[in-house]
Amino acid sequence: MDIQRGLVVRAKSGRDKNRFFVVICCDGEYAYIADGKTRRLEKPKRKNVKHLFVTNTVIPVDSINTDKLIKSQLRDFNV
Repeated sequence: MDIQRGLVVRAKSGRDKNRFFVVICCDGEYAYIADGKTRRLEKPKRKNVKHLFVTNTVIPVDSINTDKLIKSQLRDFNV
């Protein structure tokens, strides 16, 4: 599975199940994800890649600089 920065993913398990996040960075088996609300850029969630469902949406890297921008980009997903 190819996980890249800016990719929109959905959590398959855990307390954040079925919520959408943006990948901040990835180091092999783990991805660091944030949604700008409960998981902020300062403290992203470390999540195993096998617990993420990859969508076909990639957010431009310049749009994931602040929590406010991440929240606005994910607004359509987290309905």
